[in-house]
Amino acid sequence: MTTRERLIYLPLGGAGEVGMNAYVYGYGAPGKERLILVDLGVTFPDMDGAPGVDLILPDISWLEERADRLEAIFITHAHEDHVGALGHLWPRLKAKVYARRFTAAIARLKMEEAAQPLDAVVTVEPRPGAVEAGPFTVQFMPLSHSIPECAALIIDTPAGRVIHTGDFKIDRAPVVGEPWDDALWQSVAREAPVKALVCDSTNVFVPHPGRSESLLAEPLTALISEAPQMFVATTFGSNVARLKTLAEAAVAANRSVCVLGRSMKRMLRAAQETGVLTSFPQLVTPEEAQDLPRRNLMLLVTGSQGERRAASAALSRGRYLGFEMRAGDTFLFSSRVIPGNEKGVLRIWNAFSEQGVRIVDDAGGLYHVSGHANRPDLEQVHRLLLPDMLIPMHGEHRHLAEHARIATEAGIAAAVATNGTMLDLSGEAPVVAEHIETGRLYLDGTVLIGALDGVIRERLRMALNGLVVVSLILDENDEPMGEPWVELMGLTEKGLGGRLLNETMEAEIGEWLGRQGRKVLKDDDRMEEEIRRIARQVAMEEIGKKPEVALVISRLALE
Repeated sequence: MTTRERLIYLPLGGAGEVGMNAYVYGYGAPGKERLILVDLGVTFPDMDGAPGVDLILPDISWLEERADRLEAIFITHAHEDHVGALGHLWPRLKAKVYARRFTAAIARLKMEEAAQPLDAVVTVEPRPGAVEAGPFTVQFMPLSHSIPECAALIIDTPAGRVIHTGDFKIDRAPVVGEPWDDALWQSVAREAPVKALVCDSTNVFVPHPGRSESLLAEPLTALISEAPQMFVATTFGSNVARLKTLAEAAVAANRSVCVLGRSMKRMLRAAQETGVLTSFPQLVTPEEAQDLPRRNLMLLVTGSQGERRAASAALSRGRYLGFEMRAGDTFLFSSRVIPGNEKGVLRIWNAFSEQGVRIVDDAGGLYHVSGHANRPDLEQVHRLLLPDMLIPMHGEHRHLAEHARIATEAGIAAAVATNGTMLDLSGEAPVVAEHIETGRLYLDGTVLIGALDGVIRERLRMALNGLVVVSLILDENDEPMGEPWVELMGLTEKGLGGRLLNETMEAEIGEWLGRQGRKVLKDDDRMEEEIRRIARQVAMEEIGKKPEVALVISRLALE
């Protein structure tokens, strides 16, 4: 094995998918590199792939095994897919966490919720402020996105400078937060050649330049003014600039503003406490809002992605905190539907439609702008920084491949590295060093479970095929006492000819038990195998399903 020191990049989440971001950088001799982690986020489950699960987190087993070599954790911004896993996974890593002021405030909330030490999170100033972490010197470079105080990371190493963009857009008038500054980025490239640009790829297929957040004020004011009755708007709770634009448009339309939803209130409070949000219209409480004419009220509510427990979904089902939607009201989705959330959003749209509510979305581009750089903006960043190599991140495989193709055509070396692909960035072009096992962790209630633990797989099988529970009582001589008892869950009660399915199973299992000797009846594993086979065979013949089968054996103790 070579002993030369190398610079490595290893995504554990966020590469080949949108969400669950976690990226490792390392420098040193192979197998002995000192490491840093950039972001530690979550993604959200759906009922099709992970029923009952609360959150999905990256499997950090590889990094956990090398936690003694981890110098620090850096958080680029406060979106859930970048910071949401911090409280849950920090105990496995126990490294200092560095973030800018607003992001650090949200990170501490995550740590507090998980009963982790708040002093593990360190607030840092943007460039020229710097953090020394082993062989790495890291600066937080302000940029614009859809949440305050986002930062790219300028990572200086003995092998050269890496720029990790995090999520970003080119917005020179973002309403809240720092504007994009071409000159600032050019100065970074002049200061030291950029060896590698690890870059957001989310909107690489959007052919036109991105639009500024500031362009929304006029059309939103017109829309809210024209609404005949109550106006309700939902957007990402973290998009503080959009909340401000919506609230100011409401005031301009002679409406009072009421915020419904804990996450949205928390983001506004954090933005105000950290000085990011210096002005915001006066809010009314839900109790005060009840006494206002509907024509003079706007609600800002959570649930832009169809979340079942959020305020939007609750309103679509009837009432929420005393509010209800009525015919003539207007509901605005000032957001983009994240792929995978379409079903939940459409469920809410249809429910509102049945109530006579007018639904407005961003289809025309008037009431929402993306927080990610479009293709022309990405190409502009390539030209500003002139990196030796480009590594696409934050996107599905098709996004990464297209971004890499654009870079290659411009003469920039590029490589597609999905989760688990370790790249060596030490040379003139990225080289695959090795592949490691990656996966997902599931937060199921209060417990973290692995993808290979079988819990989710069994839950899916039960959801698809139903469950049969067979109860059996044996005496001290291993003889059946009475008939077996079958309970059905998630299965139709009757089979062919109107026969009760559980009774048909009980008869078949009872007949089999009557033919068995003591040797078989003493062997729980053998009985479980045979009874499962019989129950599934009966179900297949009677209703065309192969359910999951659980056997409960009770044995009478000898006196």
